[in-house]
Amino acid sequence: MLRDAWLVATKDLQIEWRSRVTFSQVVPFAGLVLVLFGFALDANRPVLLQATSGLFWVTIMFVSTLAVQRSTSIETTDGARRALLLAGIEPPAVFVGKSIAVAVQLLVVEIALLAGVVVLYSADVEAWGLVFATCLVATVGIAAAGTLLGALVAGVRARETVLPILLLPVLAPVLIGATRAFDDALGSVAVDGWSWLGLLAGFGVINVVLGALSYGVLLEET
Repeated sequence: MLRDAWLVATKDLQIEWRSRVTFSQVVPFAGLVLVLFGFALDANRPVLLQATSGLFWVTIMFVSTLAVQRSTSIETTDGARRALLLAGIEPPAVFVGKSIAVAVQLLVVEIALLAGVVVLYSADVEAWGLVFATCLVATVGIAAAGTLLGALVAGVRARETVLPILLLPVLAPVLIGATRAFDDALGSVAVDGWSWLGLLAGFGVINVVLGALSYGVLLEET
């Protein structure tokens, strides 16, 4: 299963690498959102620094919808989804592979946004370990939930508008937990970031298990 999952992830990542969508569209979009937030709150620097964590993860929520929509469209074009079924790859392997591909793309965007936050917002990171751990754990939860919901709406004509409506409420726990963990890492709010990281890990495990168990049904129905 791990070999098949790696094949699916490699396929999606090769498509993204050749299309350059992540680097030419998604990263500039995320940077633009970050800059606009900065301009909106630049008149009040203390508020901007206190809101940095939330602005970072709100931007990631927006980016995640684009990444999941792109991942879903790959399988709904030219009968690719049917080809996966005929290839004999187990649905859990497809789910894990596509989740890995989405997660890698999000991590690339997060690295770019971290640099933007430090440069544009003059954020002072006090715990880099917590920052990287939060990005990794939160990304797993986002990618798993997005891949599952992407399969759910794959057969819907208006999936480009339905997907954000379903995905953003589901990712609300990630937004809250990751923001709180970043608040601790940036020293903007006195909270226990590692406890929030534990909640994020639990959310990620639930999404991964739920997706692995139910993805096959969604894959066959769509």
